[in-house]
Amino acid sequence: MTTKLKTFDVVDFLNTDEEMQEYLNAAIEEGDPKFLFIALGDIARAKNISQFSRNTGISREGIYKALSGEGNPTFNTIFKIVQALGLQMQFSSQKHADCCLLDVENLTH
Repeated sequence: MTTKLKTFDVVDFLNTDEEMQEYLNAAIEEGDPKFLFIALGDIARAKNISQFSRNTGISREGIYKALSGEGNPTFNTIFKIVQALGLQMQFSSQKHADCCLLDVENLTH
């Protein structure tokens, strides 16, 4: 008898603002921008990529490409995406690296 396993998709576990914030902060801690881009893409998928595309003015294909981990999005693109997700960027010195780097403000699904 063969057991069928469901393919893992992190989007299935991004149900609350806090989960999304923790996921983004973990991605930032990796120290490689591609992990942040992938995490932002996962959150965009969790929030409905079509609506997200309309909110940013960036095509679905453009979002997928920019946030694939292989893309090289501009800061302007990332800024638009972060704003559309209801997030704000904050910077701190590395001596305070244990504090939140991204705060959730009024995220809605």
